[in-house]
Amino acid sequence: MYGLALSYLKNQHDAEDVTQDAFVRAWENAHQYRPQGTPLAWLLTIARNLALMKLRERGRTQDMALEDWERLAAENPMVTVEDRQVLDAALTALADDERQIVLLHAVTGWKHREIAGLLELPLSTVLSKYRRALLKLKTKLEGGDAL
Repeated sequence: MYGLALSYLKNQHDAEDVTQDAFVRAWENAHQYRPQGTPLAWLLTIARNLALMKLRERGRTQDMALEDWERLAAENPMVTVEDRQVLDAALTALADDERQIVLLHAVTGWKHREIAGLLELPLSTVLSKYRRALLKLKTKLEGGDAL
C-alpha cells in the first residue's frame, strides 16, 4: 500500500499518512467488505482513493526530497545513496503513468493484469506502457536520451 501511495504522491510523508489512513479505514469498514476480489485489492483501492484525494487537496505532485531518498537508502543497506540518485534520475525520464506501472510491478510484485484492474486500464495498455517505460529506463541508464 505504501508503494502505491508513493507512486501517486511522490512524497514519503504523505504516502505514510495515506497508508496509515487506509489501514484505519479498512479496519473501520471491514464489515462492508464483500469478497468479490482479493482483500489486498480492496486495501489497495482504499489507498488509491485516499492518495487521489490527497492529490486533489494538494493540487499538484511533488518530487521526493533528496533527504527522503537518503533516509530510505539508510533503511536498506543494500541500496546506496548513489543508487537511489541514479534511480531517481532514470525515473524522471518516465511519464507519471509509466512510472506508476513500473513501481507497482517492482514494489508490490503485482502482475500486469492486477495492475490493470487497480488502475482501471486495459491490460494491453498496461503492458505497452510497461514495455515502453523499460525501454526508456534502459536507454537512460546506458547514458542515452530517453525515448
